[in-house]
Amino acid sequence: MKQLALDLASPPPPTLDNFVVGDNAEVIAALRALVRGEHLERFIYLWGGEGSGRTHLLRAVLQALRESGKTVRLQGDGVDAGERAADEVVGSDDVQRLDAVAQKELFNIFNILKDGAGVLLATGDVPPARLPLRPDLLTRLASGLVYEVHALSENDRRAALRDYAAARGFDLPAEVADYLLTRAPRDLSSLRALVDTLDRLSLEQKRAITVPLARELLQAARQRG
Repeated sequence: MKQLALDLASPPPPTLDNFVVGDNAEVIAALRALVRGEHLERFIYLWGGEGSGRTHLLRAVLQALRESGKTVRLQGDGVDAGERAADEVVGSDDVQRLDAVAQKELFNIFNILKDGAGVLLATGDVPPARLPLRPDLLTRLASGLVYEVHALSENDRRAALRDYAAARGFDLPAEVADYLLTRAPRDLSSLRALVDTLDRLSLEQKRAITVPLARELLQAARQRG
């Protein structure tokens, strides 16, 4: 089991399709419109608590825009603000962590993109007014669309895990889903990766997916980490 834990499944790549919507229908509709080029607003700020899925959404949208042919970059990728094209797409994740230099860079990026046809998608853990950032940057982040990303309820999270397992062709017992929800990382990507690994272990060891198997997996994962 210890050796098997070294081969934990990787979380599936974040997409808009594998994001469990919950109470975020308006957010998803706006982001899909942005990807299709149908949204007039080019600056969007997403905020929410840990495990809400804001980073999932940022990465999903950036990848979708990249696949559509856009030039997509992340802030902090080593490209100076002055070297950025005015029509590119820039993502900035967890802006509450930006230091003074990075805040100035994001301020300059915003102005460059605004003067062209660029897109800025930023995320943070609180609304713009509560961010510990320079006032002129706060004003710009708040000037576009601002959406709260609501974390899934426990029932939604449990249903999402069982639906994910069903899509893979097996049943995830309710007690196993509850065990994972109370003892594993809270983000849905990590939980899905554990479900994938449980499925593989069940097949390899010819054991049913039970709480004892889930317990062994988590214990091995903790030893690995």
